[in-house]
Amino acid sequence: MSDFQDLVDLAAEKLGGAVLYANDDFFAPKESLLKPRAAVFLEHEYTDRGKWMDGWESRRRRTPGHDWCLIRLGLPGIVRGVVIDTAFFRGNYPDHASIEACAARADASPDELCAPETRWVELLPRSALRGDSKNLFPIDSPHRFTHLRLNIFPDGGVARLRVHGEVVPDWRTLGRGGAEIDVAAVENGGQAIACSDMFFGVRHNLIMPGRAANMGDGWETKRRRGPGYDWSLLQLAAEATLSRVEVDTNHFKGNYPDTCMIEGISAAGASVDELGARREWREILPRTKLQPHTRHLYDVELLDRGPFTHARLNIYPDGGVSRLRLLGALTREGALARRVYRLDTLPREEAEAELFACCGARAWAAAMSALRPFQSLAEVLSAADVVWRGLERTDWLEAFRAHPRIGEKKAEEGRDARAQGWAEKEQSGVAAAAAETLAALAEGNRAYHERFGYIFIVCATGKSADEMLALLRARLDDDPATELGIAAEEQRKITRIRLEKLLGS
Repeated sequence: MSDFQDLVDLAAEKLGGAVLYANDDFFAPKESLLKPRAAVFLEHEYTDRGKWMDGWESRRRRTPGHDWCLIRLGLPGIVRGVVIDTAFFRGNYPDHASIEACAARADASPDELCAPETRWVELLPRSALRGDSKNLFPIDSPHRFTHLRLNIFPDGGVARLRVHGEVVPDWRTLGRGGAEIDVAAVENGGQAIACSDMFFGVRHNLIMPGRAANMGDGWETKRRRGPGYDWSLLQLAAEATLSRVEVDTNHFKGNYPDTCMIEGISAAGASVDELGARREWREILPRTKLQPHTRHLYDVELLDRGPFTHARLNIYPDGGVSRLRLLGALTREGALARRVYRLDTLPREEAEAELFACCGARAWAAAMSALRPFQSLAEVLSAADVVWRGLERTDWLEAFRAHPRIGEKKAEEGRDARAQGWAEKEQSGVAAAAAETLAALAEGNRAYHERFGYIFIVCATGKSADEMLALLRARLDDDPATELGIAAEEQRKITRIRLEKLLGS
């Protein structure tokens, strides 16, 4: 088994994955591509269009081109590998396939996804397929995507598509303001990274959405015939403190664990082996008796609420658990780390657009995007300073033009709504200014522009209109070289403040 197959299937139907459109599915419907169960072959089954096949199959192409379909991932994330399964397609499988990806709204329509402005990135170049086989392809891409386009050349049938990777939620809103979330849930970025055994049910089921559909939709170990116990190790979505725990043995009636215990540790970045060797594990839930087919809810019983980055569910001696919920709130450090990670994983164009809102110099935004990944806010801010100071005068002037004049709302050059909103808040000290102060600012702005050739730049956050007016008048006496350096320093301060806002600090 390739390592990537041990990761969650981002396109799984139970996570919300769907085939949105296929240019042709004459023989077998596109929806079958993401069926959860392995494909089957019914030898004597036919439809009015031909042999019944368990997969997506297009007709024989008689014109130039190729067939393709659009897939919405159930959860956005980084794709680490794909399986193009041609099970039972022997004389009718595609010769080659390729996969492209994009980042779009979850509700984007096929027409929107196919529009010229949608940026598609090649994840898998055109690659040869084998018939009646699981064709495994590791993917080397660090970016977060929401949709895929599977291209088959020239036509034919694919039984199943699996898209394995790491979930990357939109951390701009998740857990905002200390809201309680399930920090173990797969949709929030939690991962089941290891377990002692999963003979009957895979560990990923523990953190899937909703309650288990049946006994096969949980984590279940084989019967233990010797000493010891079974365990499952979880990496939380981010560092968090816990408030409630739920252990659900739904559908497990004659094979539920007798007791369980949950422990946690704060060890960001530690490997599975390192976590196993650490001694700092602390009991979250003491060893507790379980009941069959029951949701067990715990709050006052918790011995330690964290913060934690990992949790380990221990079951004694063996058995099955359908779901584990760890409810809590991200710490400030945990939330910030996830927002930096989101910036790191954005496709290049999207990252540049977000950074451009912080500083309106295209060269700065491109250089910052190229420097990713960053490990912390401190790294982002440090890189921002270094890149800014290394730019040319023309780049500085471009950034200046992204700002409205003090006392005005519209910049010299149009910018996105976020940059405009930040500018209005930064200049909030002007809102209550007297009419004569506003008139003086307007006259000062005009005089400044005539003298230096660009607008007056000041880090307006926390400053009153009178304070900004005084600074403007004082700087009118500077020589051009000195003033350009001062304006550049003010822009650097503005950029740092906006980066902190972008990352939710």
